[in-house]
Amino acid sequence: MEEREAIISWKVAGIALGLLLIVATALVKPLGVSTQFVVTDAAVMHAVAPAAAESNAYLAKYGEKEDWGVGYGWMLVFGMFAGGLVTSRLLRGRQPQADQGSMPAMWVQLFGDSRRKRFAAAFAGGVLLLFGARLAGGCTSGHMISGISQLALSSFVFGVCTFAAAILAAKFLYRQRG
Repeated sequence: MEEREAIISWKVAGIALGLLLIVATALVKPLGVSTQFVVTDAAVMHAVAPAAAESNAYLAKYGEKEDWGVGYGWMLVFGMFAGGLVTSRLLRGRQPQADQGSMPAMWVQLFGDSRRKRFAAAFAGGVLLLFGARLAGGCTSGHMISGISQLALSSFVFGVCTFAAAILAAKFLYRQRG
């Protein structure tokens, strides 16, 4: 397969992301998505069962009314889905795997062409990533984009661990079989 020209330069994308981060931090707060789920849980629990929410150390940490910026956080979450959908529709046919359907050839070779299996694997990976993000106190956007730009040591540790885990998982999943 011939190498295709990138749709957008990584340099342009990096500069755009940096500018977005500056604007977001100046106008609202640093970018981060996974916290929105626990903030929403805390807001609901404080409304439904305040005593239970206050007795839960994790939810109590996010129980302050000023943390309940549900609108901002969910706009970012839904914006990610909407942006991915719009981009996939606009760039249909120009994506690297467009000539192979929607799955990478290596995936099809090792795991078959079942869309359900691919969806289940992607969903399970997302759930594990979200669990790990909450365990680490932030997600890849919160730690690796916002945290590293603020020189937070925990974000550097998160970044190294995330890439190390991804490399090990890829080596395990795509190991030579047979």
